[in-house]
Amino acid sequence: MNILFLCVGNSARSQIAEGLAKDMLPKSFEIVSAGSNPSDKVHPHAISCLDEIGIDISNSKTKSIDALESDFLNNLNYVITLCAEEVCPAVPNATKVFHWPNEDPDNDALNDVQLKNVFVKTRENIFNLLKKFLISENINNL
Repeated sequence: MNILFLCVGNSARSQIAEGLAKDMLPKSFEIVSAGSNPSDKVHPHAISCLDEIGIDISNSKTKSIDALESDFLNNLNYVITLCAEEVCPAVPNATKVFHWPNEDPDNDALNDVQLKNVFVKTRENIFNLLKKFLISENINNL
């Protein structure tokens, strides 16, 4: 099972989704995140909000869609976009595409405490979307 999470910068939402999905789904699944215009690094609050619940993404790196293995892309089962501005790459016809728009938690107008709260809210929202995904796609029975 190949699952791709996409957002523009691949620094927050898609990284959070990848970390949660790797924790929730079978280890045999290939779960990757990427962005159309990746940032330089994973946002520190994305790392800390997952660390709070025991998921370590501190070694994760941002990735471009263009850098993904063609074998992975050619065998995608699911593509899940996490932001309104993300464009889905051309995918095989059998690939199911979901759009889970989430507000970008990286907001320069917020102070550190507000940022922490927004990242936790984003994590909880993606967690709930993943739970619904598991049920609707009958993933738990694979």
